[in-house]
Amino acid sequence: MPYNNREKKIGSYMFDKFSLKLSSEDKVHKEEQILKLRERYRDYQDPWGFNIDTVIEALNLTFPIYKKYFKIRIFGIENLEDKPYIFASNHTGQIPIDGMMITTAIAMEMDKPRVLHSMVDSFLAGFPFLGSLSAQTGSILGDRGNCKWLLDKGESILVFPEGMKGITKSSHEFYDTRQFSNGFFRIALGQKTPIVPITVVGAEEMFPLVFHAKKLGKVLGLPTLPLTANILPLPSPIDIYIGKPYELPDHMSVDAQDKEIRVHVQKIEKQINEQLKNGLEKRRPFFDSVRKPLQDFLFKKGRS
Repeated sequence: MPYNNREKKIGSYMFDKFSLKLSSEDKVHKEEQILKLRERYRDYQDPWGFNIDTVIEALNLTFPIYKKYFKIRIFGIENLEDKPYIFASNHTGQIPIDGMMITTAIAMEMDKPRVLHSMVDSFLAGFPFLGSLSAQTGSILGDRGNCKWLLDKGESILVFPEGMKGITKSSHEFYDTRQFSNGFFRIALGQKTPIVPITVVGAEEMFPLVFHAKKLGKVLGLPTLPLTANILPLPSPIDIYIGKPYELPDHMSVDAQDKEIRVHVQKIEKQINEQLKNGLEKRRPFFDSVRKPLQDFLFKKGRS
């Protein structure tokens, strides 16, 4: 079912606590984008429970957070056309707020907005409330068949090729990308869908001091147990860079050997890593005078 009163109360508390009121201009923009989304998805249905009303409820909550709390900056939105893509992003932070902010950007920043369907891990999909909510807002289990269904319908998907390893990094590992898997590239080949590299900078600072207790997490039935200095994410400024679509090689088959595909996956990974380096140099300061020396002291390794 769509958002209930409990979630609305939580949203109201956050708005009051952190002054997340939108400007008049932003309110008008949000309503214009929502009207476009309602029209686009008026007759859309999927097998997993997509609900445009729930999507709108979610955007009413996330857009003020996007604008006022994380102060998102978007670079490269002009690289996108109104057609299906596979968005491939680095994974940052300890909870999937990066995915939430990317999907909000695609819904709110494009002239012809769309709901971006995030591929989620079975771990999240199995949660009673979160699994249902993610399905209603367009997220689905990261299965090739599911991806094919969406791309055939003209939808776009968001993947994190690092997988769970991308958000299970301790503080001294922030912005060290893990090796990308090949699966998303095979899906792109099979559906002839261009890949858009996405780079997120600033989300790691939401939880500046993190240690992952992996053994304890396994005891509790979790992939890992993050231990952090703060429970709620801090309002770290976040930048999202949208790269130019990576055109697929015409000659390559979906059944190509892994070593052939690996060459292209590494090119995408390199592009994201290069943008990470550039983005970190332009990152807006966030308590750097305290955060960085403390990280250096605790982890014996700092990143700028």
